[in-house]
Amino acid sequence: MKPVRSLAAALAERVLVLDGGLSNQLEAQGCDLSDALWSARLLADGPQQIEAAHAAYARAGAQVLITSSYQATFEGFARRGTGRAEAARLLARSVELARAAGGRTEREIWVAASVGPYGAMLADGSEYRGRYGLTVGELARFHRPRVEALAEAGPDVLALETVPDADEAEALLRAVDGCGVPVWLSYTVEGRRTRAGQPLAEAFALAAGLDQVVAVGVNCCDPEDAGPAVEIAAAVTGKPVVVYPNSGERWDARARGWLGGATFDPSRTARWRADGARLIGGCCRVGPDRIAALAATLEE
Repeated sequence: MKPVRSLAAALAERVLVLDGGLSNQLEAQGCDLSDALWSARLLADGPQQIEAAHAAYARAGAQVLITSSYQATFEGFARRGTGRAEAARLLARSVELARAAGGRTEREIWVAASVGPYGAMLADGSEYRGRYGLTVGELARFHRPRVEALAEAGPDVLALETVPDADEAEALLRAVDGCGVPVWLSYTVEGRRTRAGQPLAEAFALAAGLDQVVAVGVNCCDPEDAGPAVEIAAAVTGKPVVVYPNSGERWDARARGWLGGATFDPSRTARWRADGARLIGGCCRVGPDRIAALAATLEE
C-alpha cells in the first residue's frame, strides 16, 4: 500500500530514516553477488531474497526503502540475453518488491526507485570517477528508458544516486523531466568535490531551482565527508538534504576485501539534522543494526 502523504509533504514535517546497503544484507542472507548485474541479478533469480532484505531494513526502522535497480539497465540485462520487455518487467519488479516489504509494517513506508550512474552499468568502478567520454545528451538518452520504466511502476520518488559527475547530474535531470515522479539527487564525493573533481557548490546548484527535485545530497562516501556536504547542499539549494554514507571501510580492489574500521556513527546525525538533513541512512556496509541505532537516535 502506498503511503498517504507524498515524500515532500513528510519531509516538511520530520526527518525520515533511509535503509542501508542492500548488497551487504543480501550477502548476509547467503546470496552470491559476483555478477556484473550485482544485486539486480536477483530480480530474476531470487526476488524473495530482495524482498527479505528490504523487510530487514523496514523492521530496523527504515521509512524509505531504496530499490534494487541501481545496476539494473536495459543494456546490462541484454548482455545476459534478456529482452527489453522482460527487462522492463524486472525493473518494475524492483519497485513491487520494496512496496511488498514495506507493506508488512504498520508504519508509512516510501519507496525510492534507484537510478544509478552510467558507470554502474559498465561494472568497472567508473561510477567513482565519472568523465565517461560521453556528452550530456548521450547520457540523458541512456538514462531515459530506465527512468520511464521505473516511473511507470509507481515509486514515491526516483533516487538519482551515487552520481560522480555534475555533467551526469545534468543528464539525469534532463532524463527525468516530465516523468511525473519527484526525484532526489545524490552525489558520491571526496572532500568538498564530486568524484570527478567539480566543487560541490556548483554541482548542487544544478538542482536549486527545480521543483521536481525534493532533496539533494550525498551517498556512497566516507562519513567524514558527509557533514560538510550537508552544509553546502542546504546553503546552495535551500532544499531538504539527503545523506547516506558508507560504513567508512575502504574496498581494496587488488585484495578484493574491505580495509580499515567502520566509522559510521549514528551520533553524527544530530549535526546533519541541524544542518538541514531530512533523509538520513547508510550505504555500503551499513546494515540493519546500524540503521536501527540511527532510527533510535533520531527518535530521541
